Amino acid sequence: MKTSIVKRSGDILKSLAVAVLLTVILLLILTALLTFTSLKEDRIPLINTVIMILSIVIGSISLAFKVEEKGWLNGGLIGILYFLVVLLINFLFIKPFIFDIYTIGKLLICTVAGVIGGMIGVNIK
Repeated sequence: MKTSIVKRSGDILKSLAVAVLLTVILLLILTALLTFTSLKEDRIPLINTVIMILSIVIGSISLAFKVEEKGWLNGGLIGILYFLVVLLINFLFIKPFIFDIYTIGKLLICTVAGVIGGMIGVNIK
């Protein structure tokens, strides 16, 4: 099913918003768990990565349901856009941008998670 560029852009932004909102909710839950339980802080990087992957996959599935074609491409786009949003937030509030192997790894993880989520979303129907 072919869709207009405007509708597709709206769908992309909505799915990206779903991914970012899910991230915020899960990070708030993580914060509560860290505050009120004996969860060790050395687990934070792993849990953050799991939250990121889960959010991107859900956002990509959401987009693939709407677009119904090229799930891998649309999912990968959500992964890359999510990475850019997180990078922008990181740059604005935490630290300057440093292009290193860690950044490349995160971009790769985001893209692969998006591609997988998009393929799942297209094939679920």
